[in-house]
Amino acid sequence: MSNLKAITNAARVVNKRPFKVSIEGNIGSGKSTCIKFFDKYPNVEKHAEPISEWRNVSGHNLLSLLYSDMKEWTFAFQHYVHLSRLKIQTSPPCNQNITVKMFERSIQNSKHCFVENAKKQGFLKDPEYQVLLQWYDYTEKNLDTSLDLIVYLKTTPQTVWERMIKRGRTEESEVPLEYLEQVHESYENWLSSPDVGCEVLTIDADRSLDCVLEDLERYSYKILGGNHTN
Repeated sequence: MSNLKAITNAARVVNKRPFKVSIEGNIGSGKSTCIKFFDKYPNVEKHAEPISEWRNVSGHNLLSLLYSDMKEWTFAFQHYVHLSRLKIQTSPPCNQNITVKMFERSIQNSKHCFVENAKKQGFLKDPEYQVLLQWYDYTEKNLDTSLDLIVYLKTTPQTVWERMIKRGRTEESEVPLEYLEQVHESYENWLSSPDVGCEVLTIDADRSLDCVLEDLERYSYKILGGNHTN
């Protein structure tokens, strides 16, 4: 009996799901910096947005194609984004000491922000939109993509537009302020919805980096799943 109990307890440890945290925010809101802040915690598995994958899909730069012609490339891009986020959100932790899994944006973000905005702006035809919705719905029902906490780095579109221009990422050179305003509105609608699905921690990311880092330190206990039980 003691051996059986030990095996059962070991199985519970193996099957225990990490606390899942999505770092959300507009382009240029500081998501990558936020992720890097948690490098000092060995129990946190961190996943930056897989931009390098999007830039090289068998030699095709989907990110560049998207920004060059959103009507032509949104459907293909969002399909691949969903695949890359799905791999991140459902893959097992890299080792048994990981208790928190943190990633830059989420499947939920893709569905409720970028896909919804693309449909609203006419970048997706209705059949394309319906295919993406069914793909998301199937994933949600059959795989554990759930979130435990969203950290929302809230910014004004003008602020992130200025930051985006300053950092000079090649693919973003064509992104207008209007698009950032649309993304901001989509975020606000999604994260103020009563069915968002988890707790949302909002941080004012219009402020200086030092202020944002102070907030991350202040709320680190919550962000790292304090008092969370599976």
